[in-house]
Amino acid sequence: MKRIALAVALLVSLAAHAGGDGDAFLLRLQGFVAYGQGDYESALQKWQPAAEQGDAKSQVYLGIMYDEGRGVPPDDAEAVKWYRRAAEQGDAMAQNILGVMYGN
Repeated sequence: MKRIALAVALLVSLAAHAGGDGDAFLLRLQGFVAYGQGDYESALQKWQPAAEQGDAKSQVYLGIMYDEGRGVPPDDAEAVKWYRRAAEQGDAMAQNILGVMYGN
């Protein structure tokens, strides 16, 4: 289910890419490819810096990594931290995931 969410997030990110965030977009894409190949360490290396610089999609992807425990120890609190940062920027996927997590 979460892999589907990640795939949908990437497609939304691709569809929304119309300008200014070229570097963040490239990091997201490289991280997504690495993640899809099971290279979670490389995905983390791409998404972490972008997430720390405020890229909402990278924050969602990092949240998913902590949520699933892929490349990092599973950590609900850390996942919520990253989802919340993205949600506060208006990212609908992060808002939805947070709602589900809080509901559970």
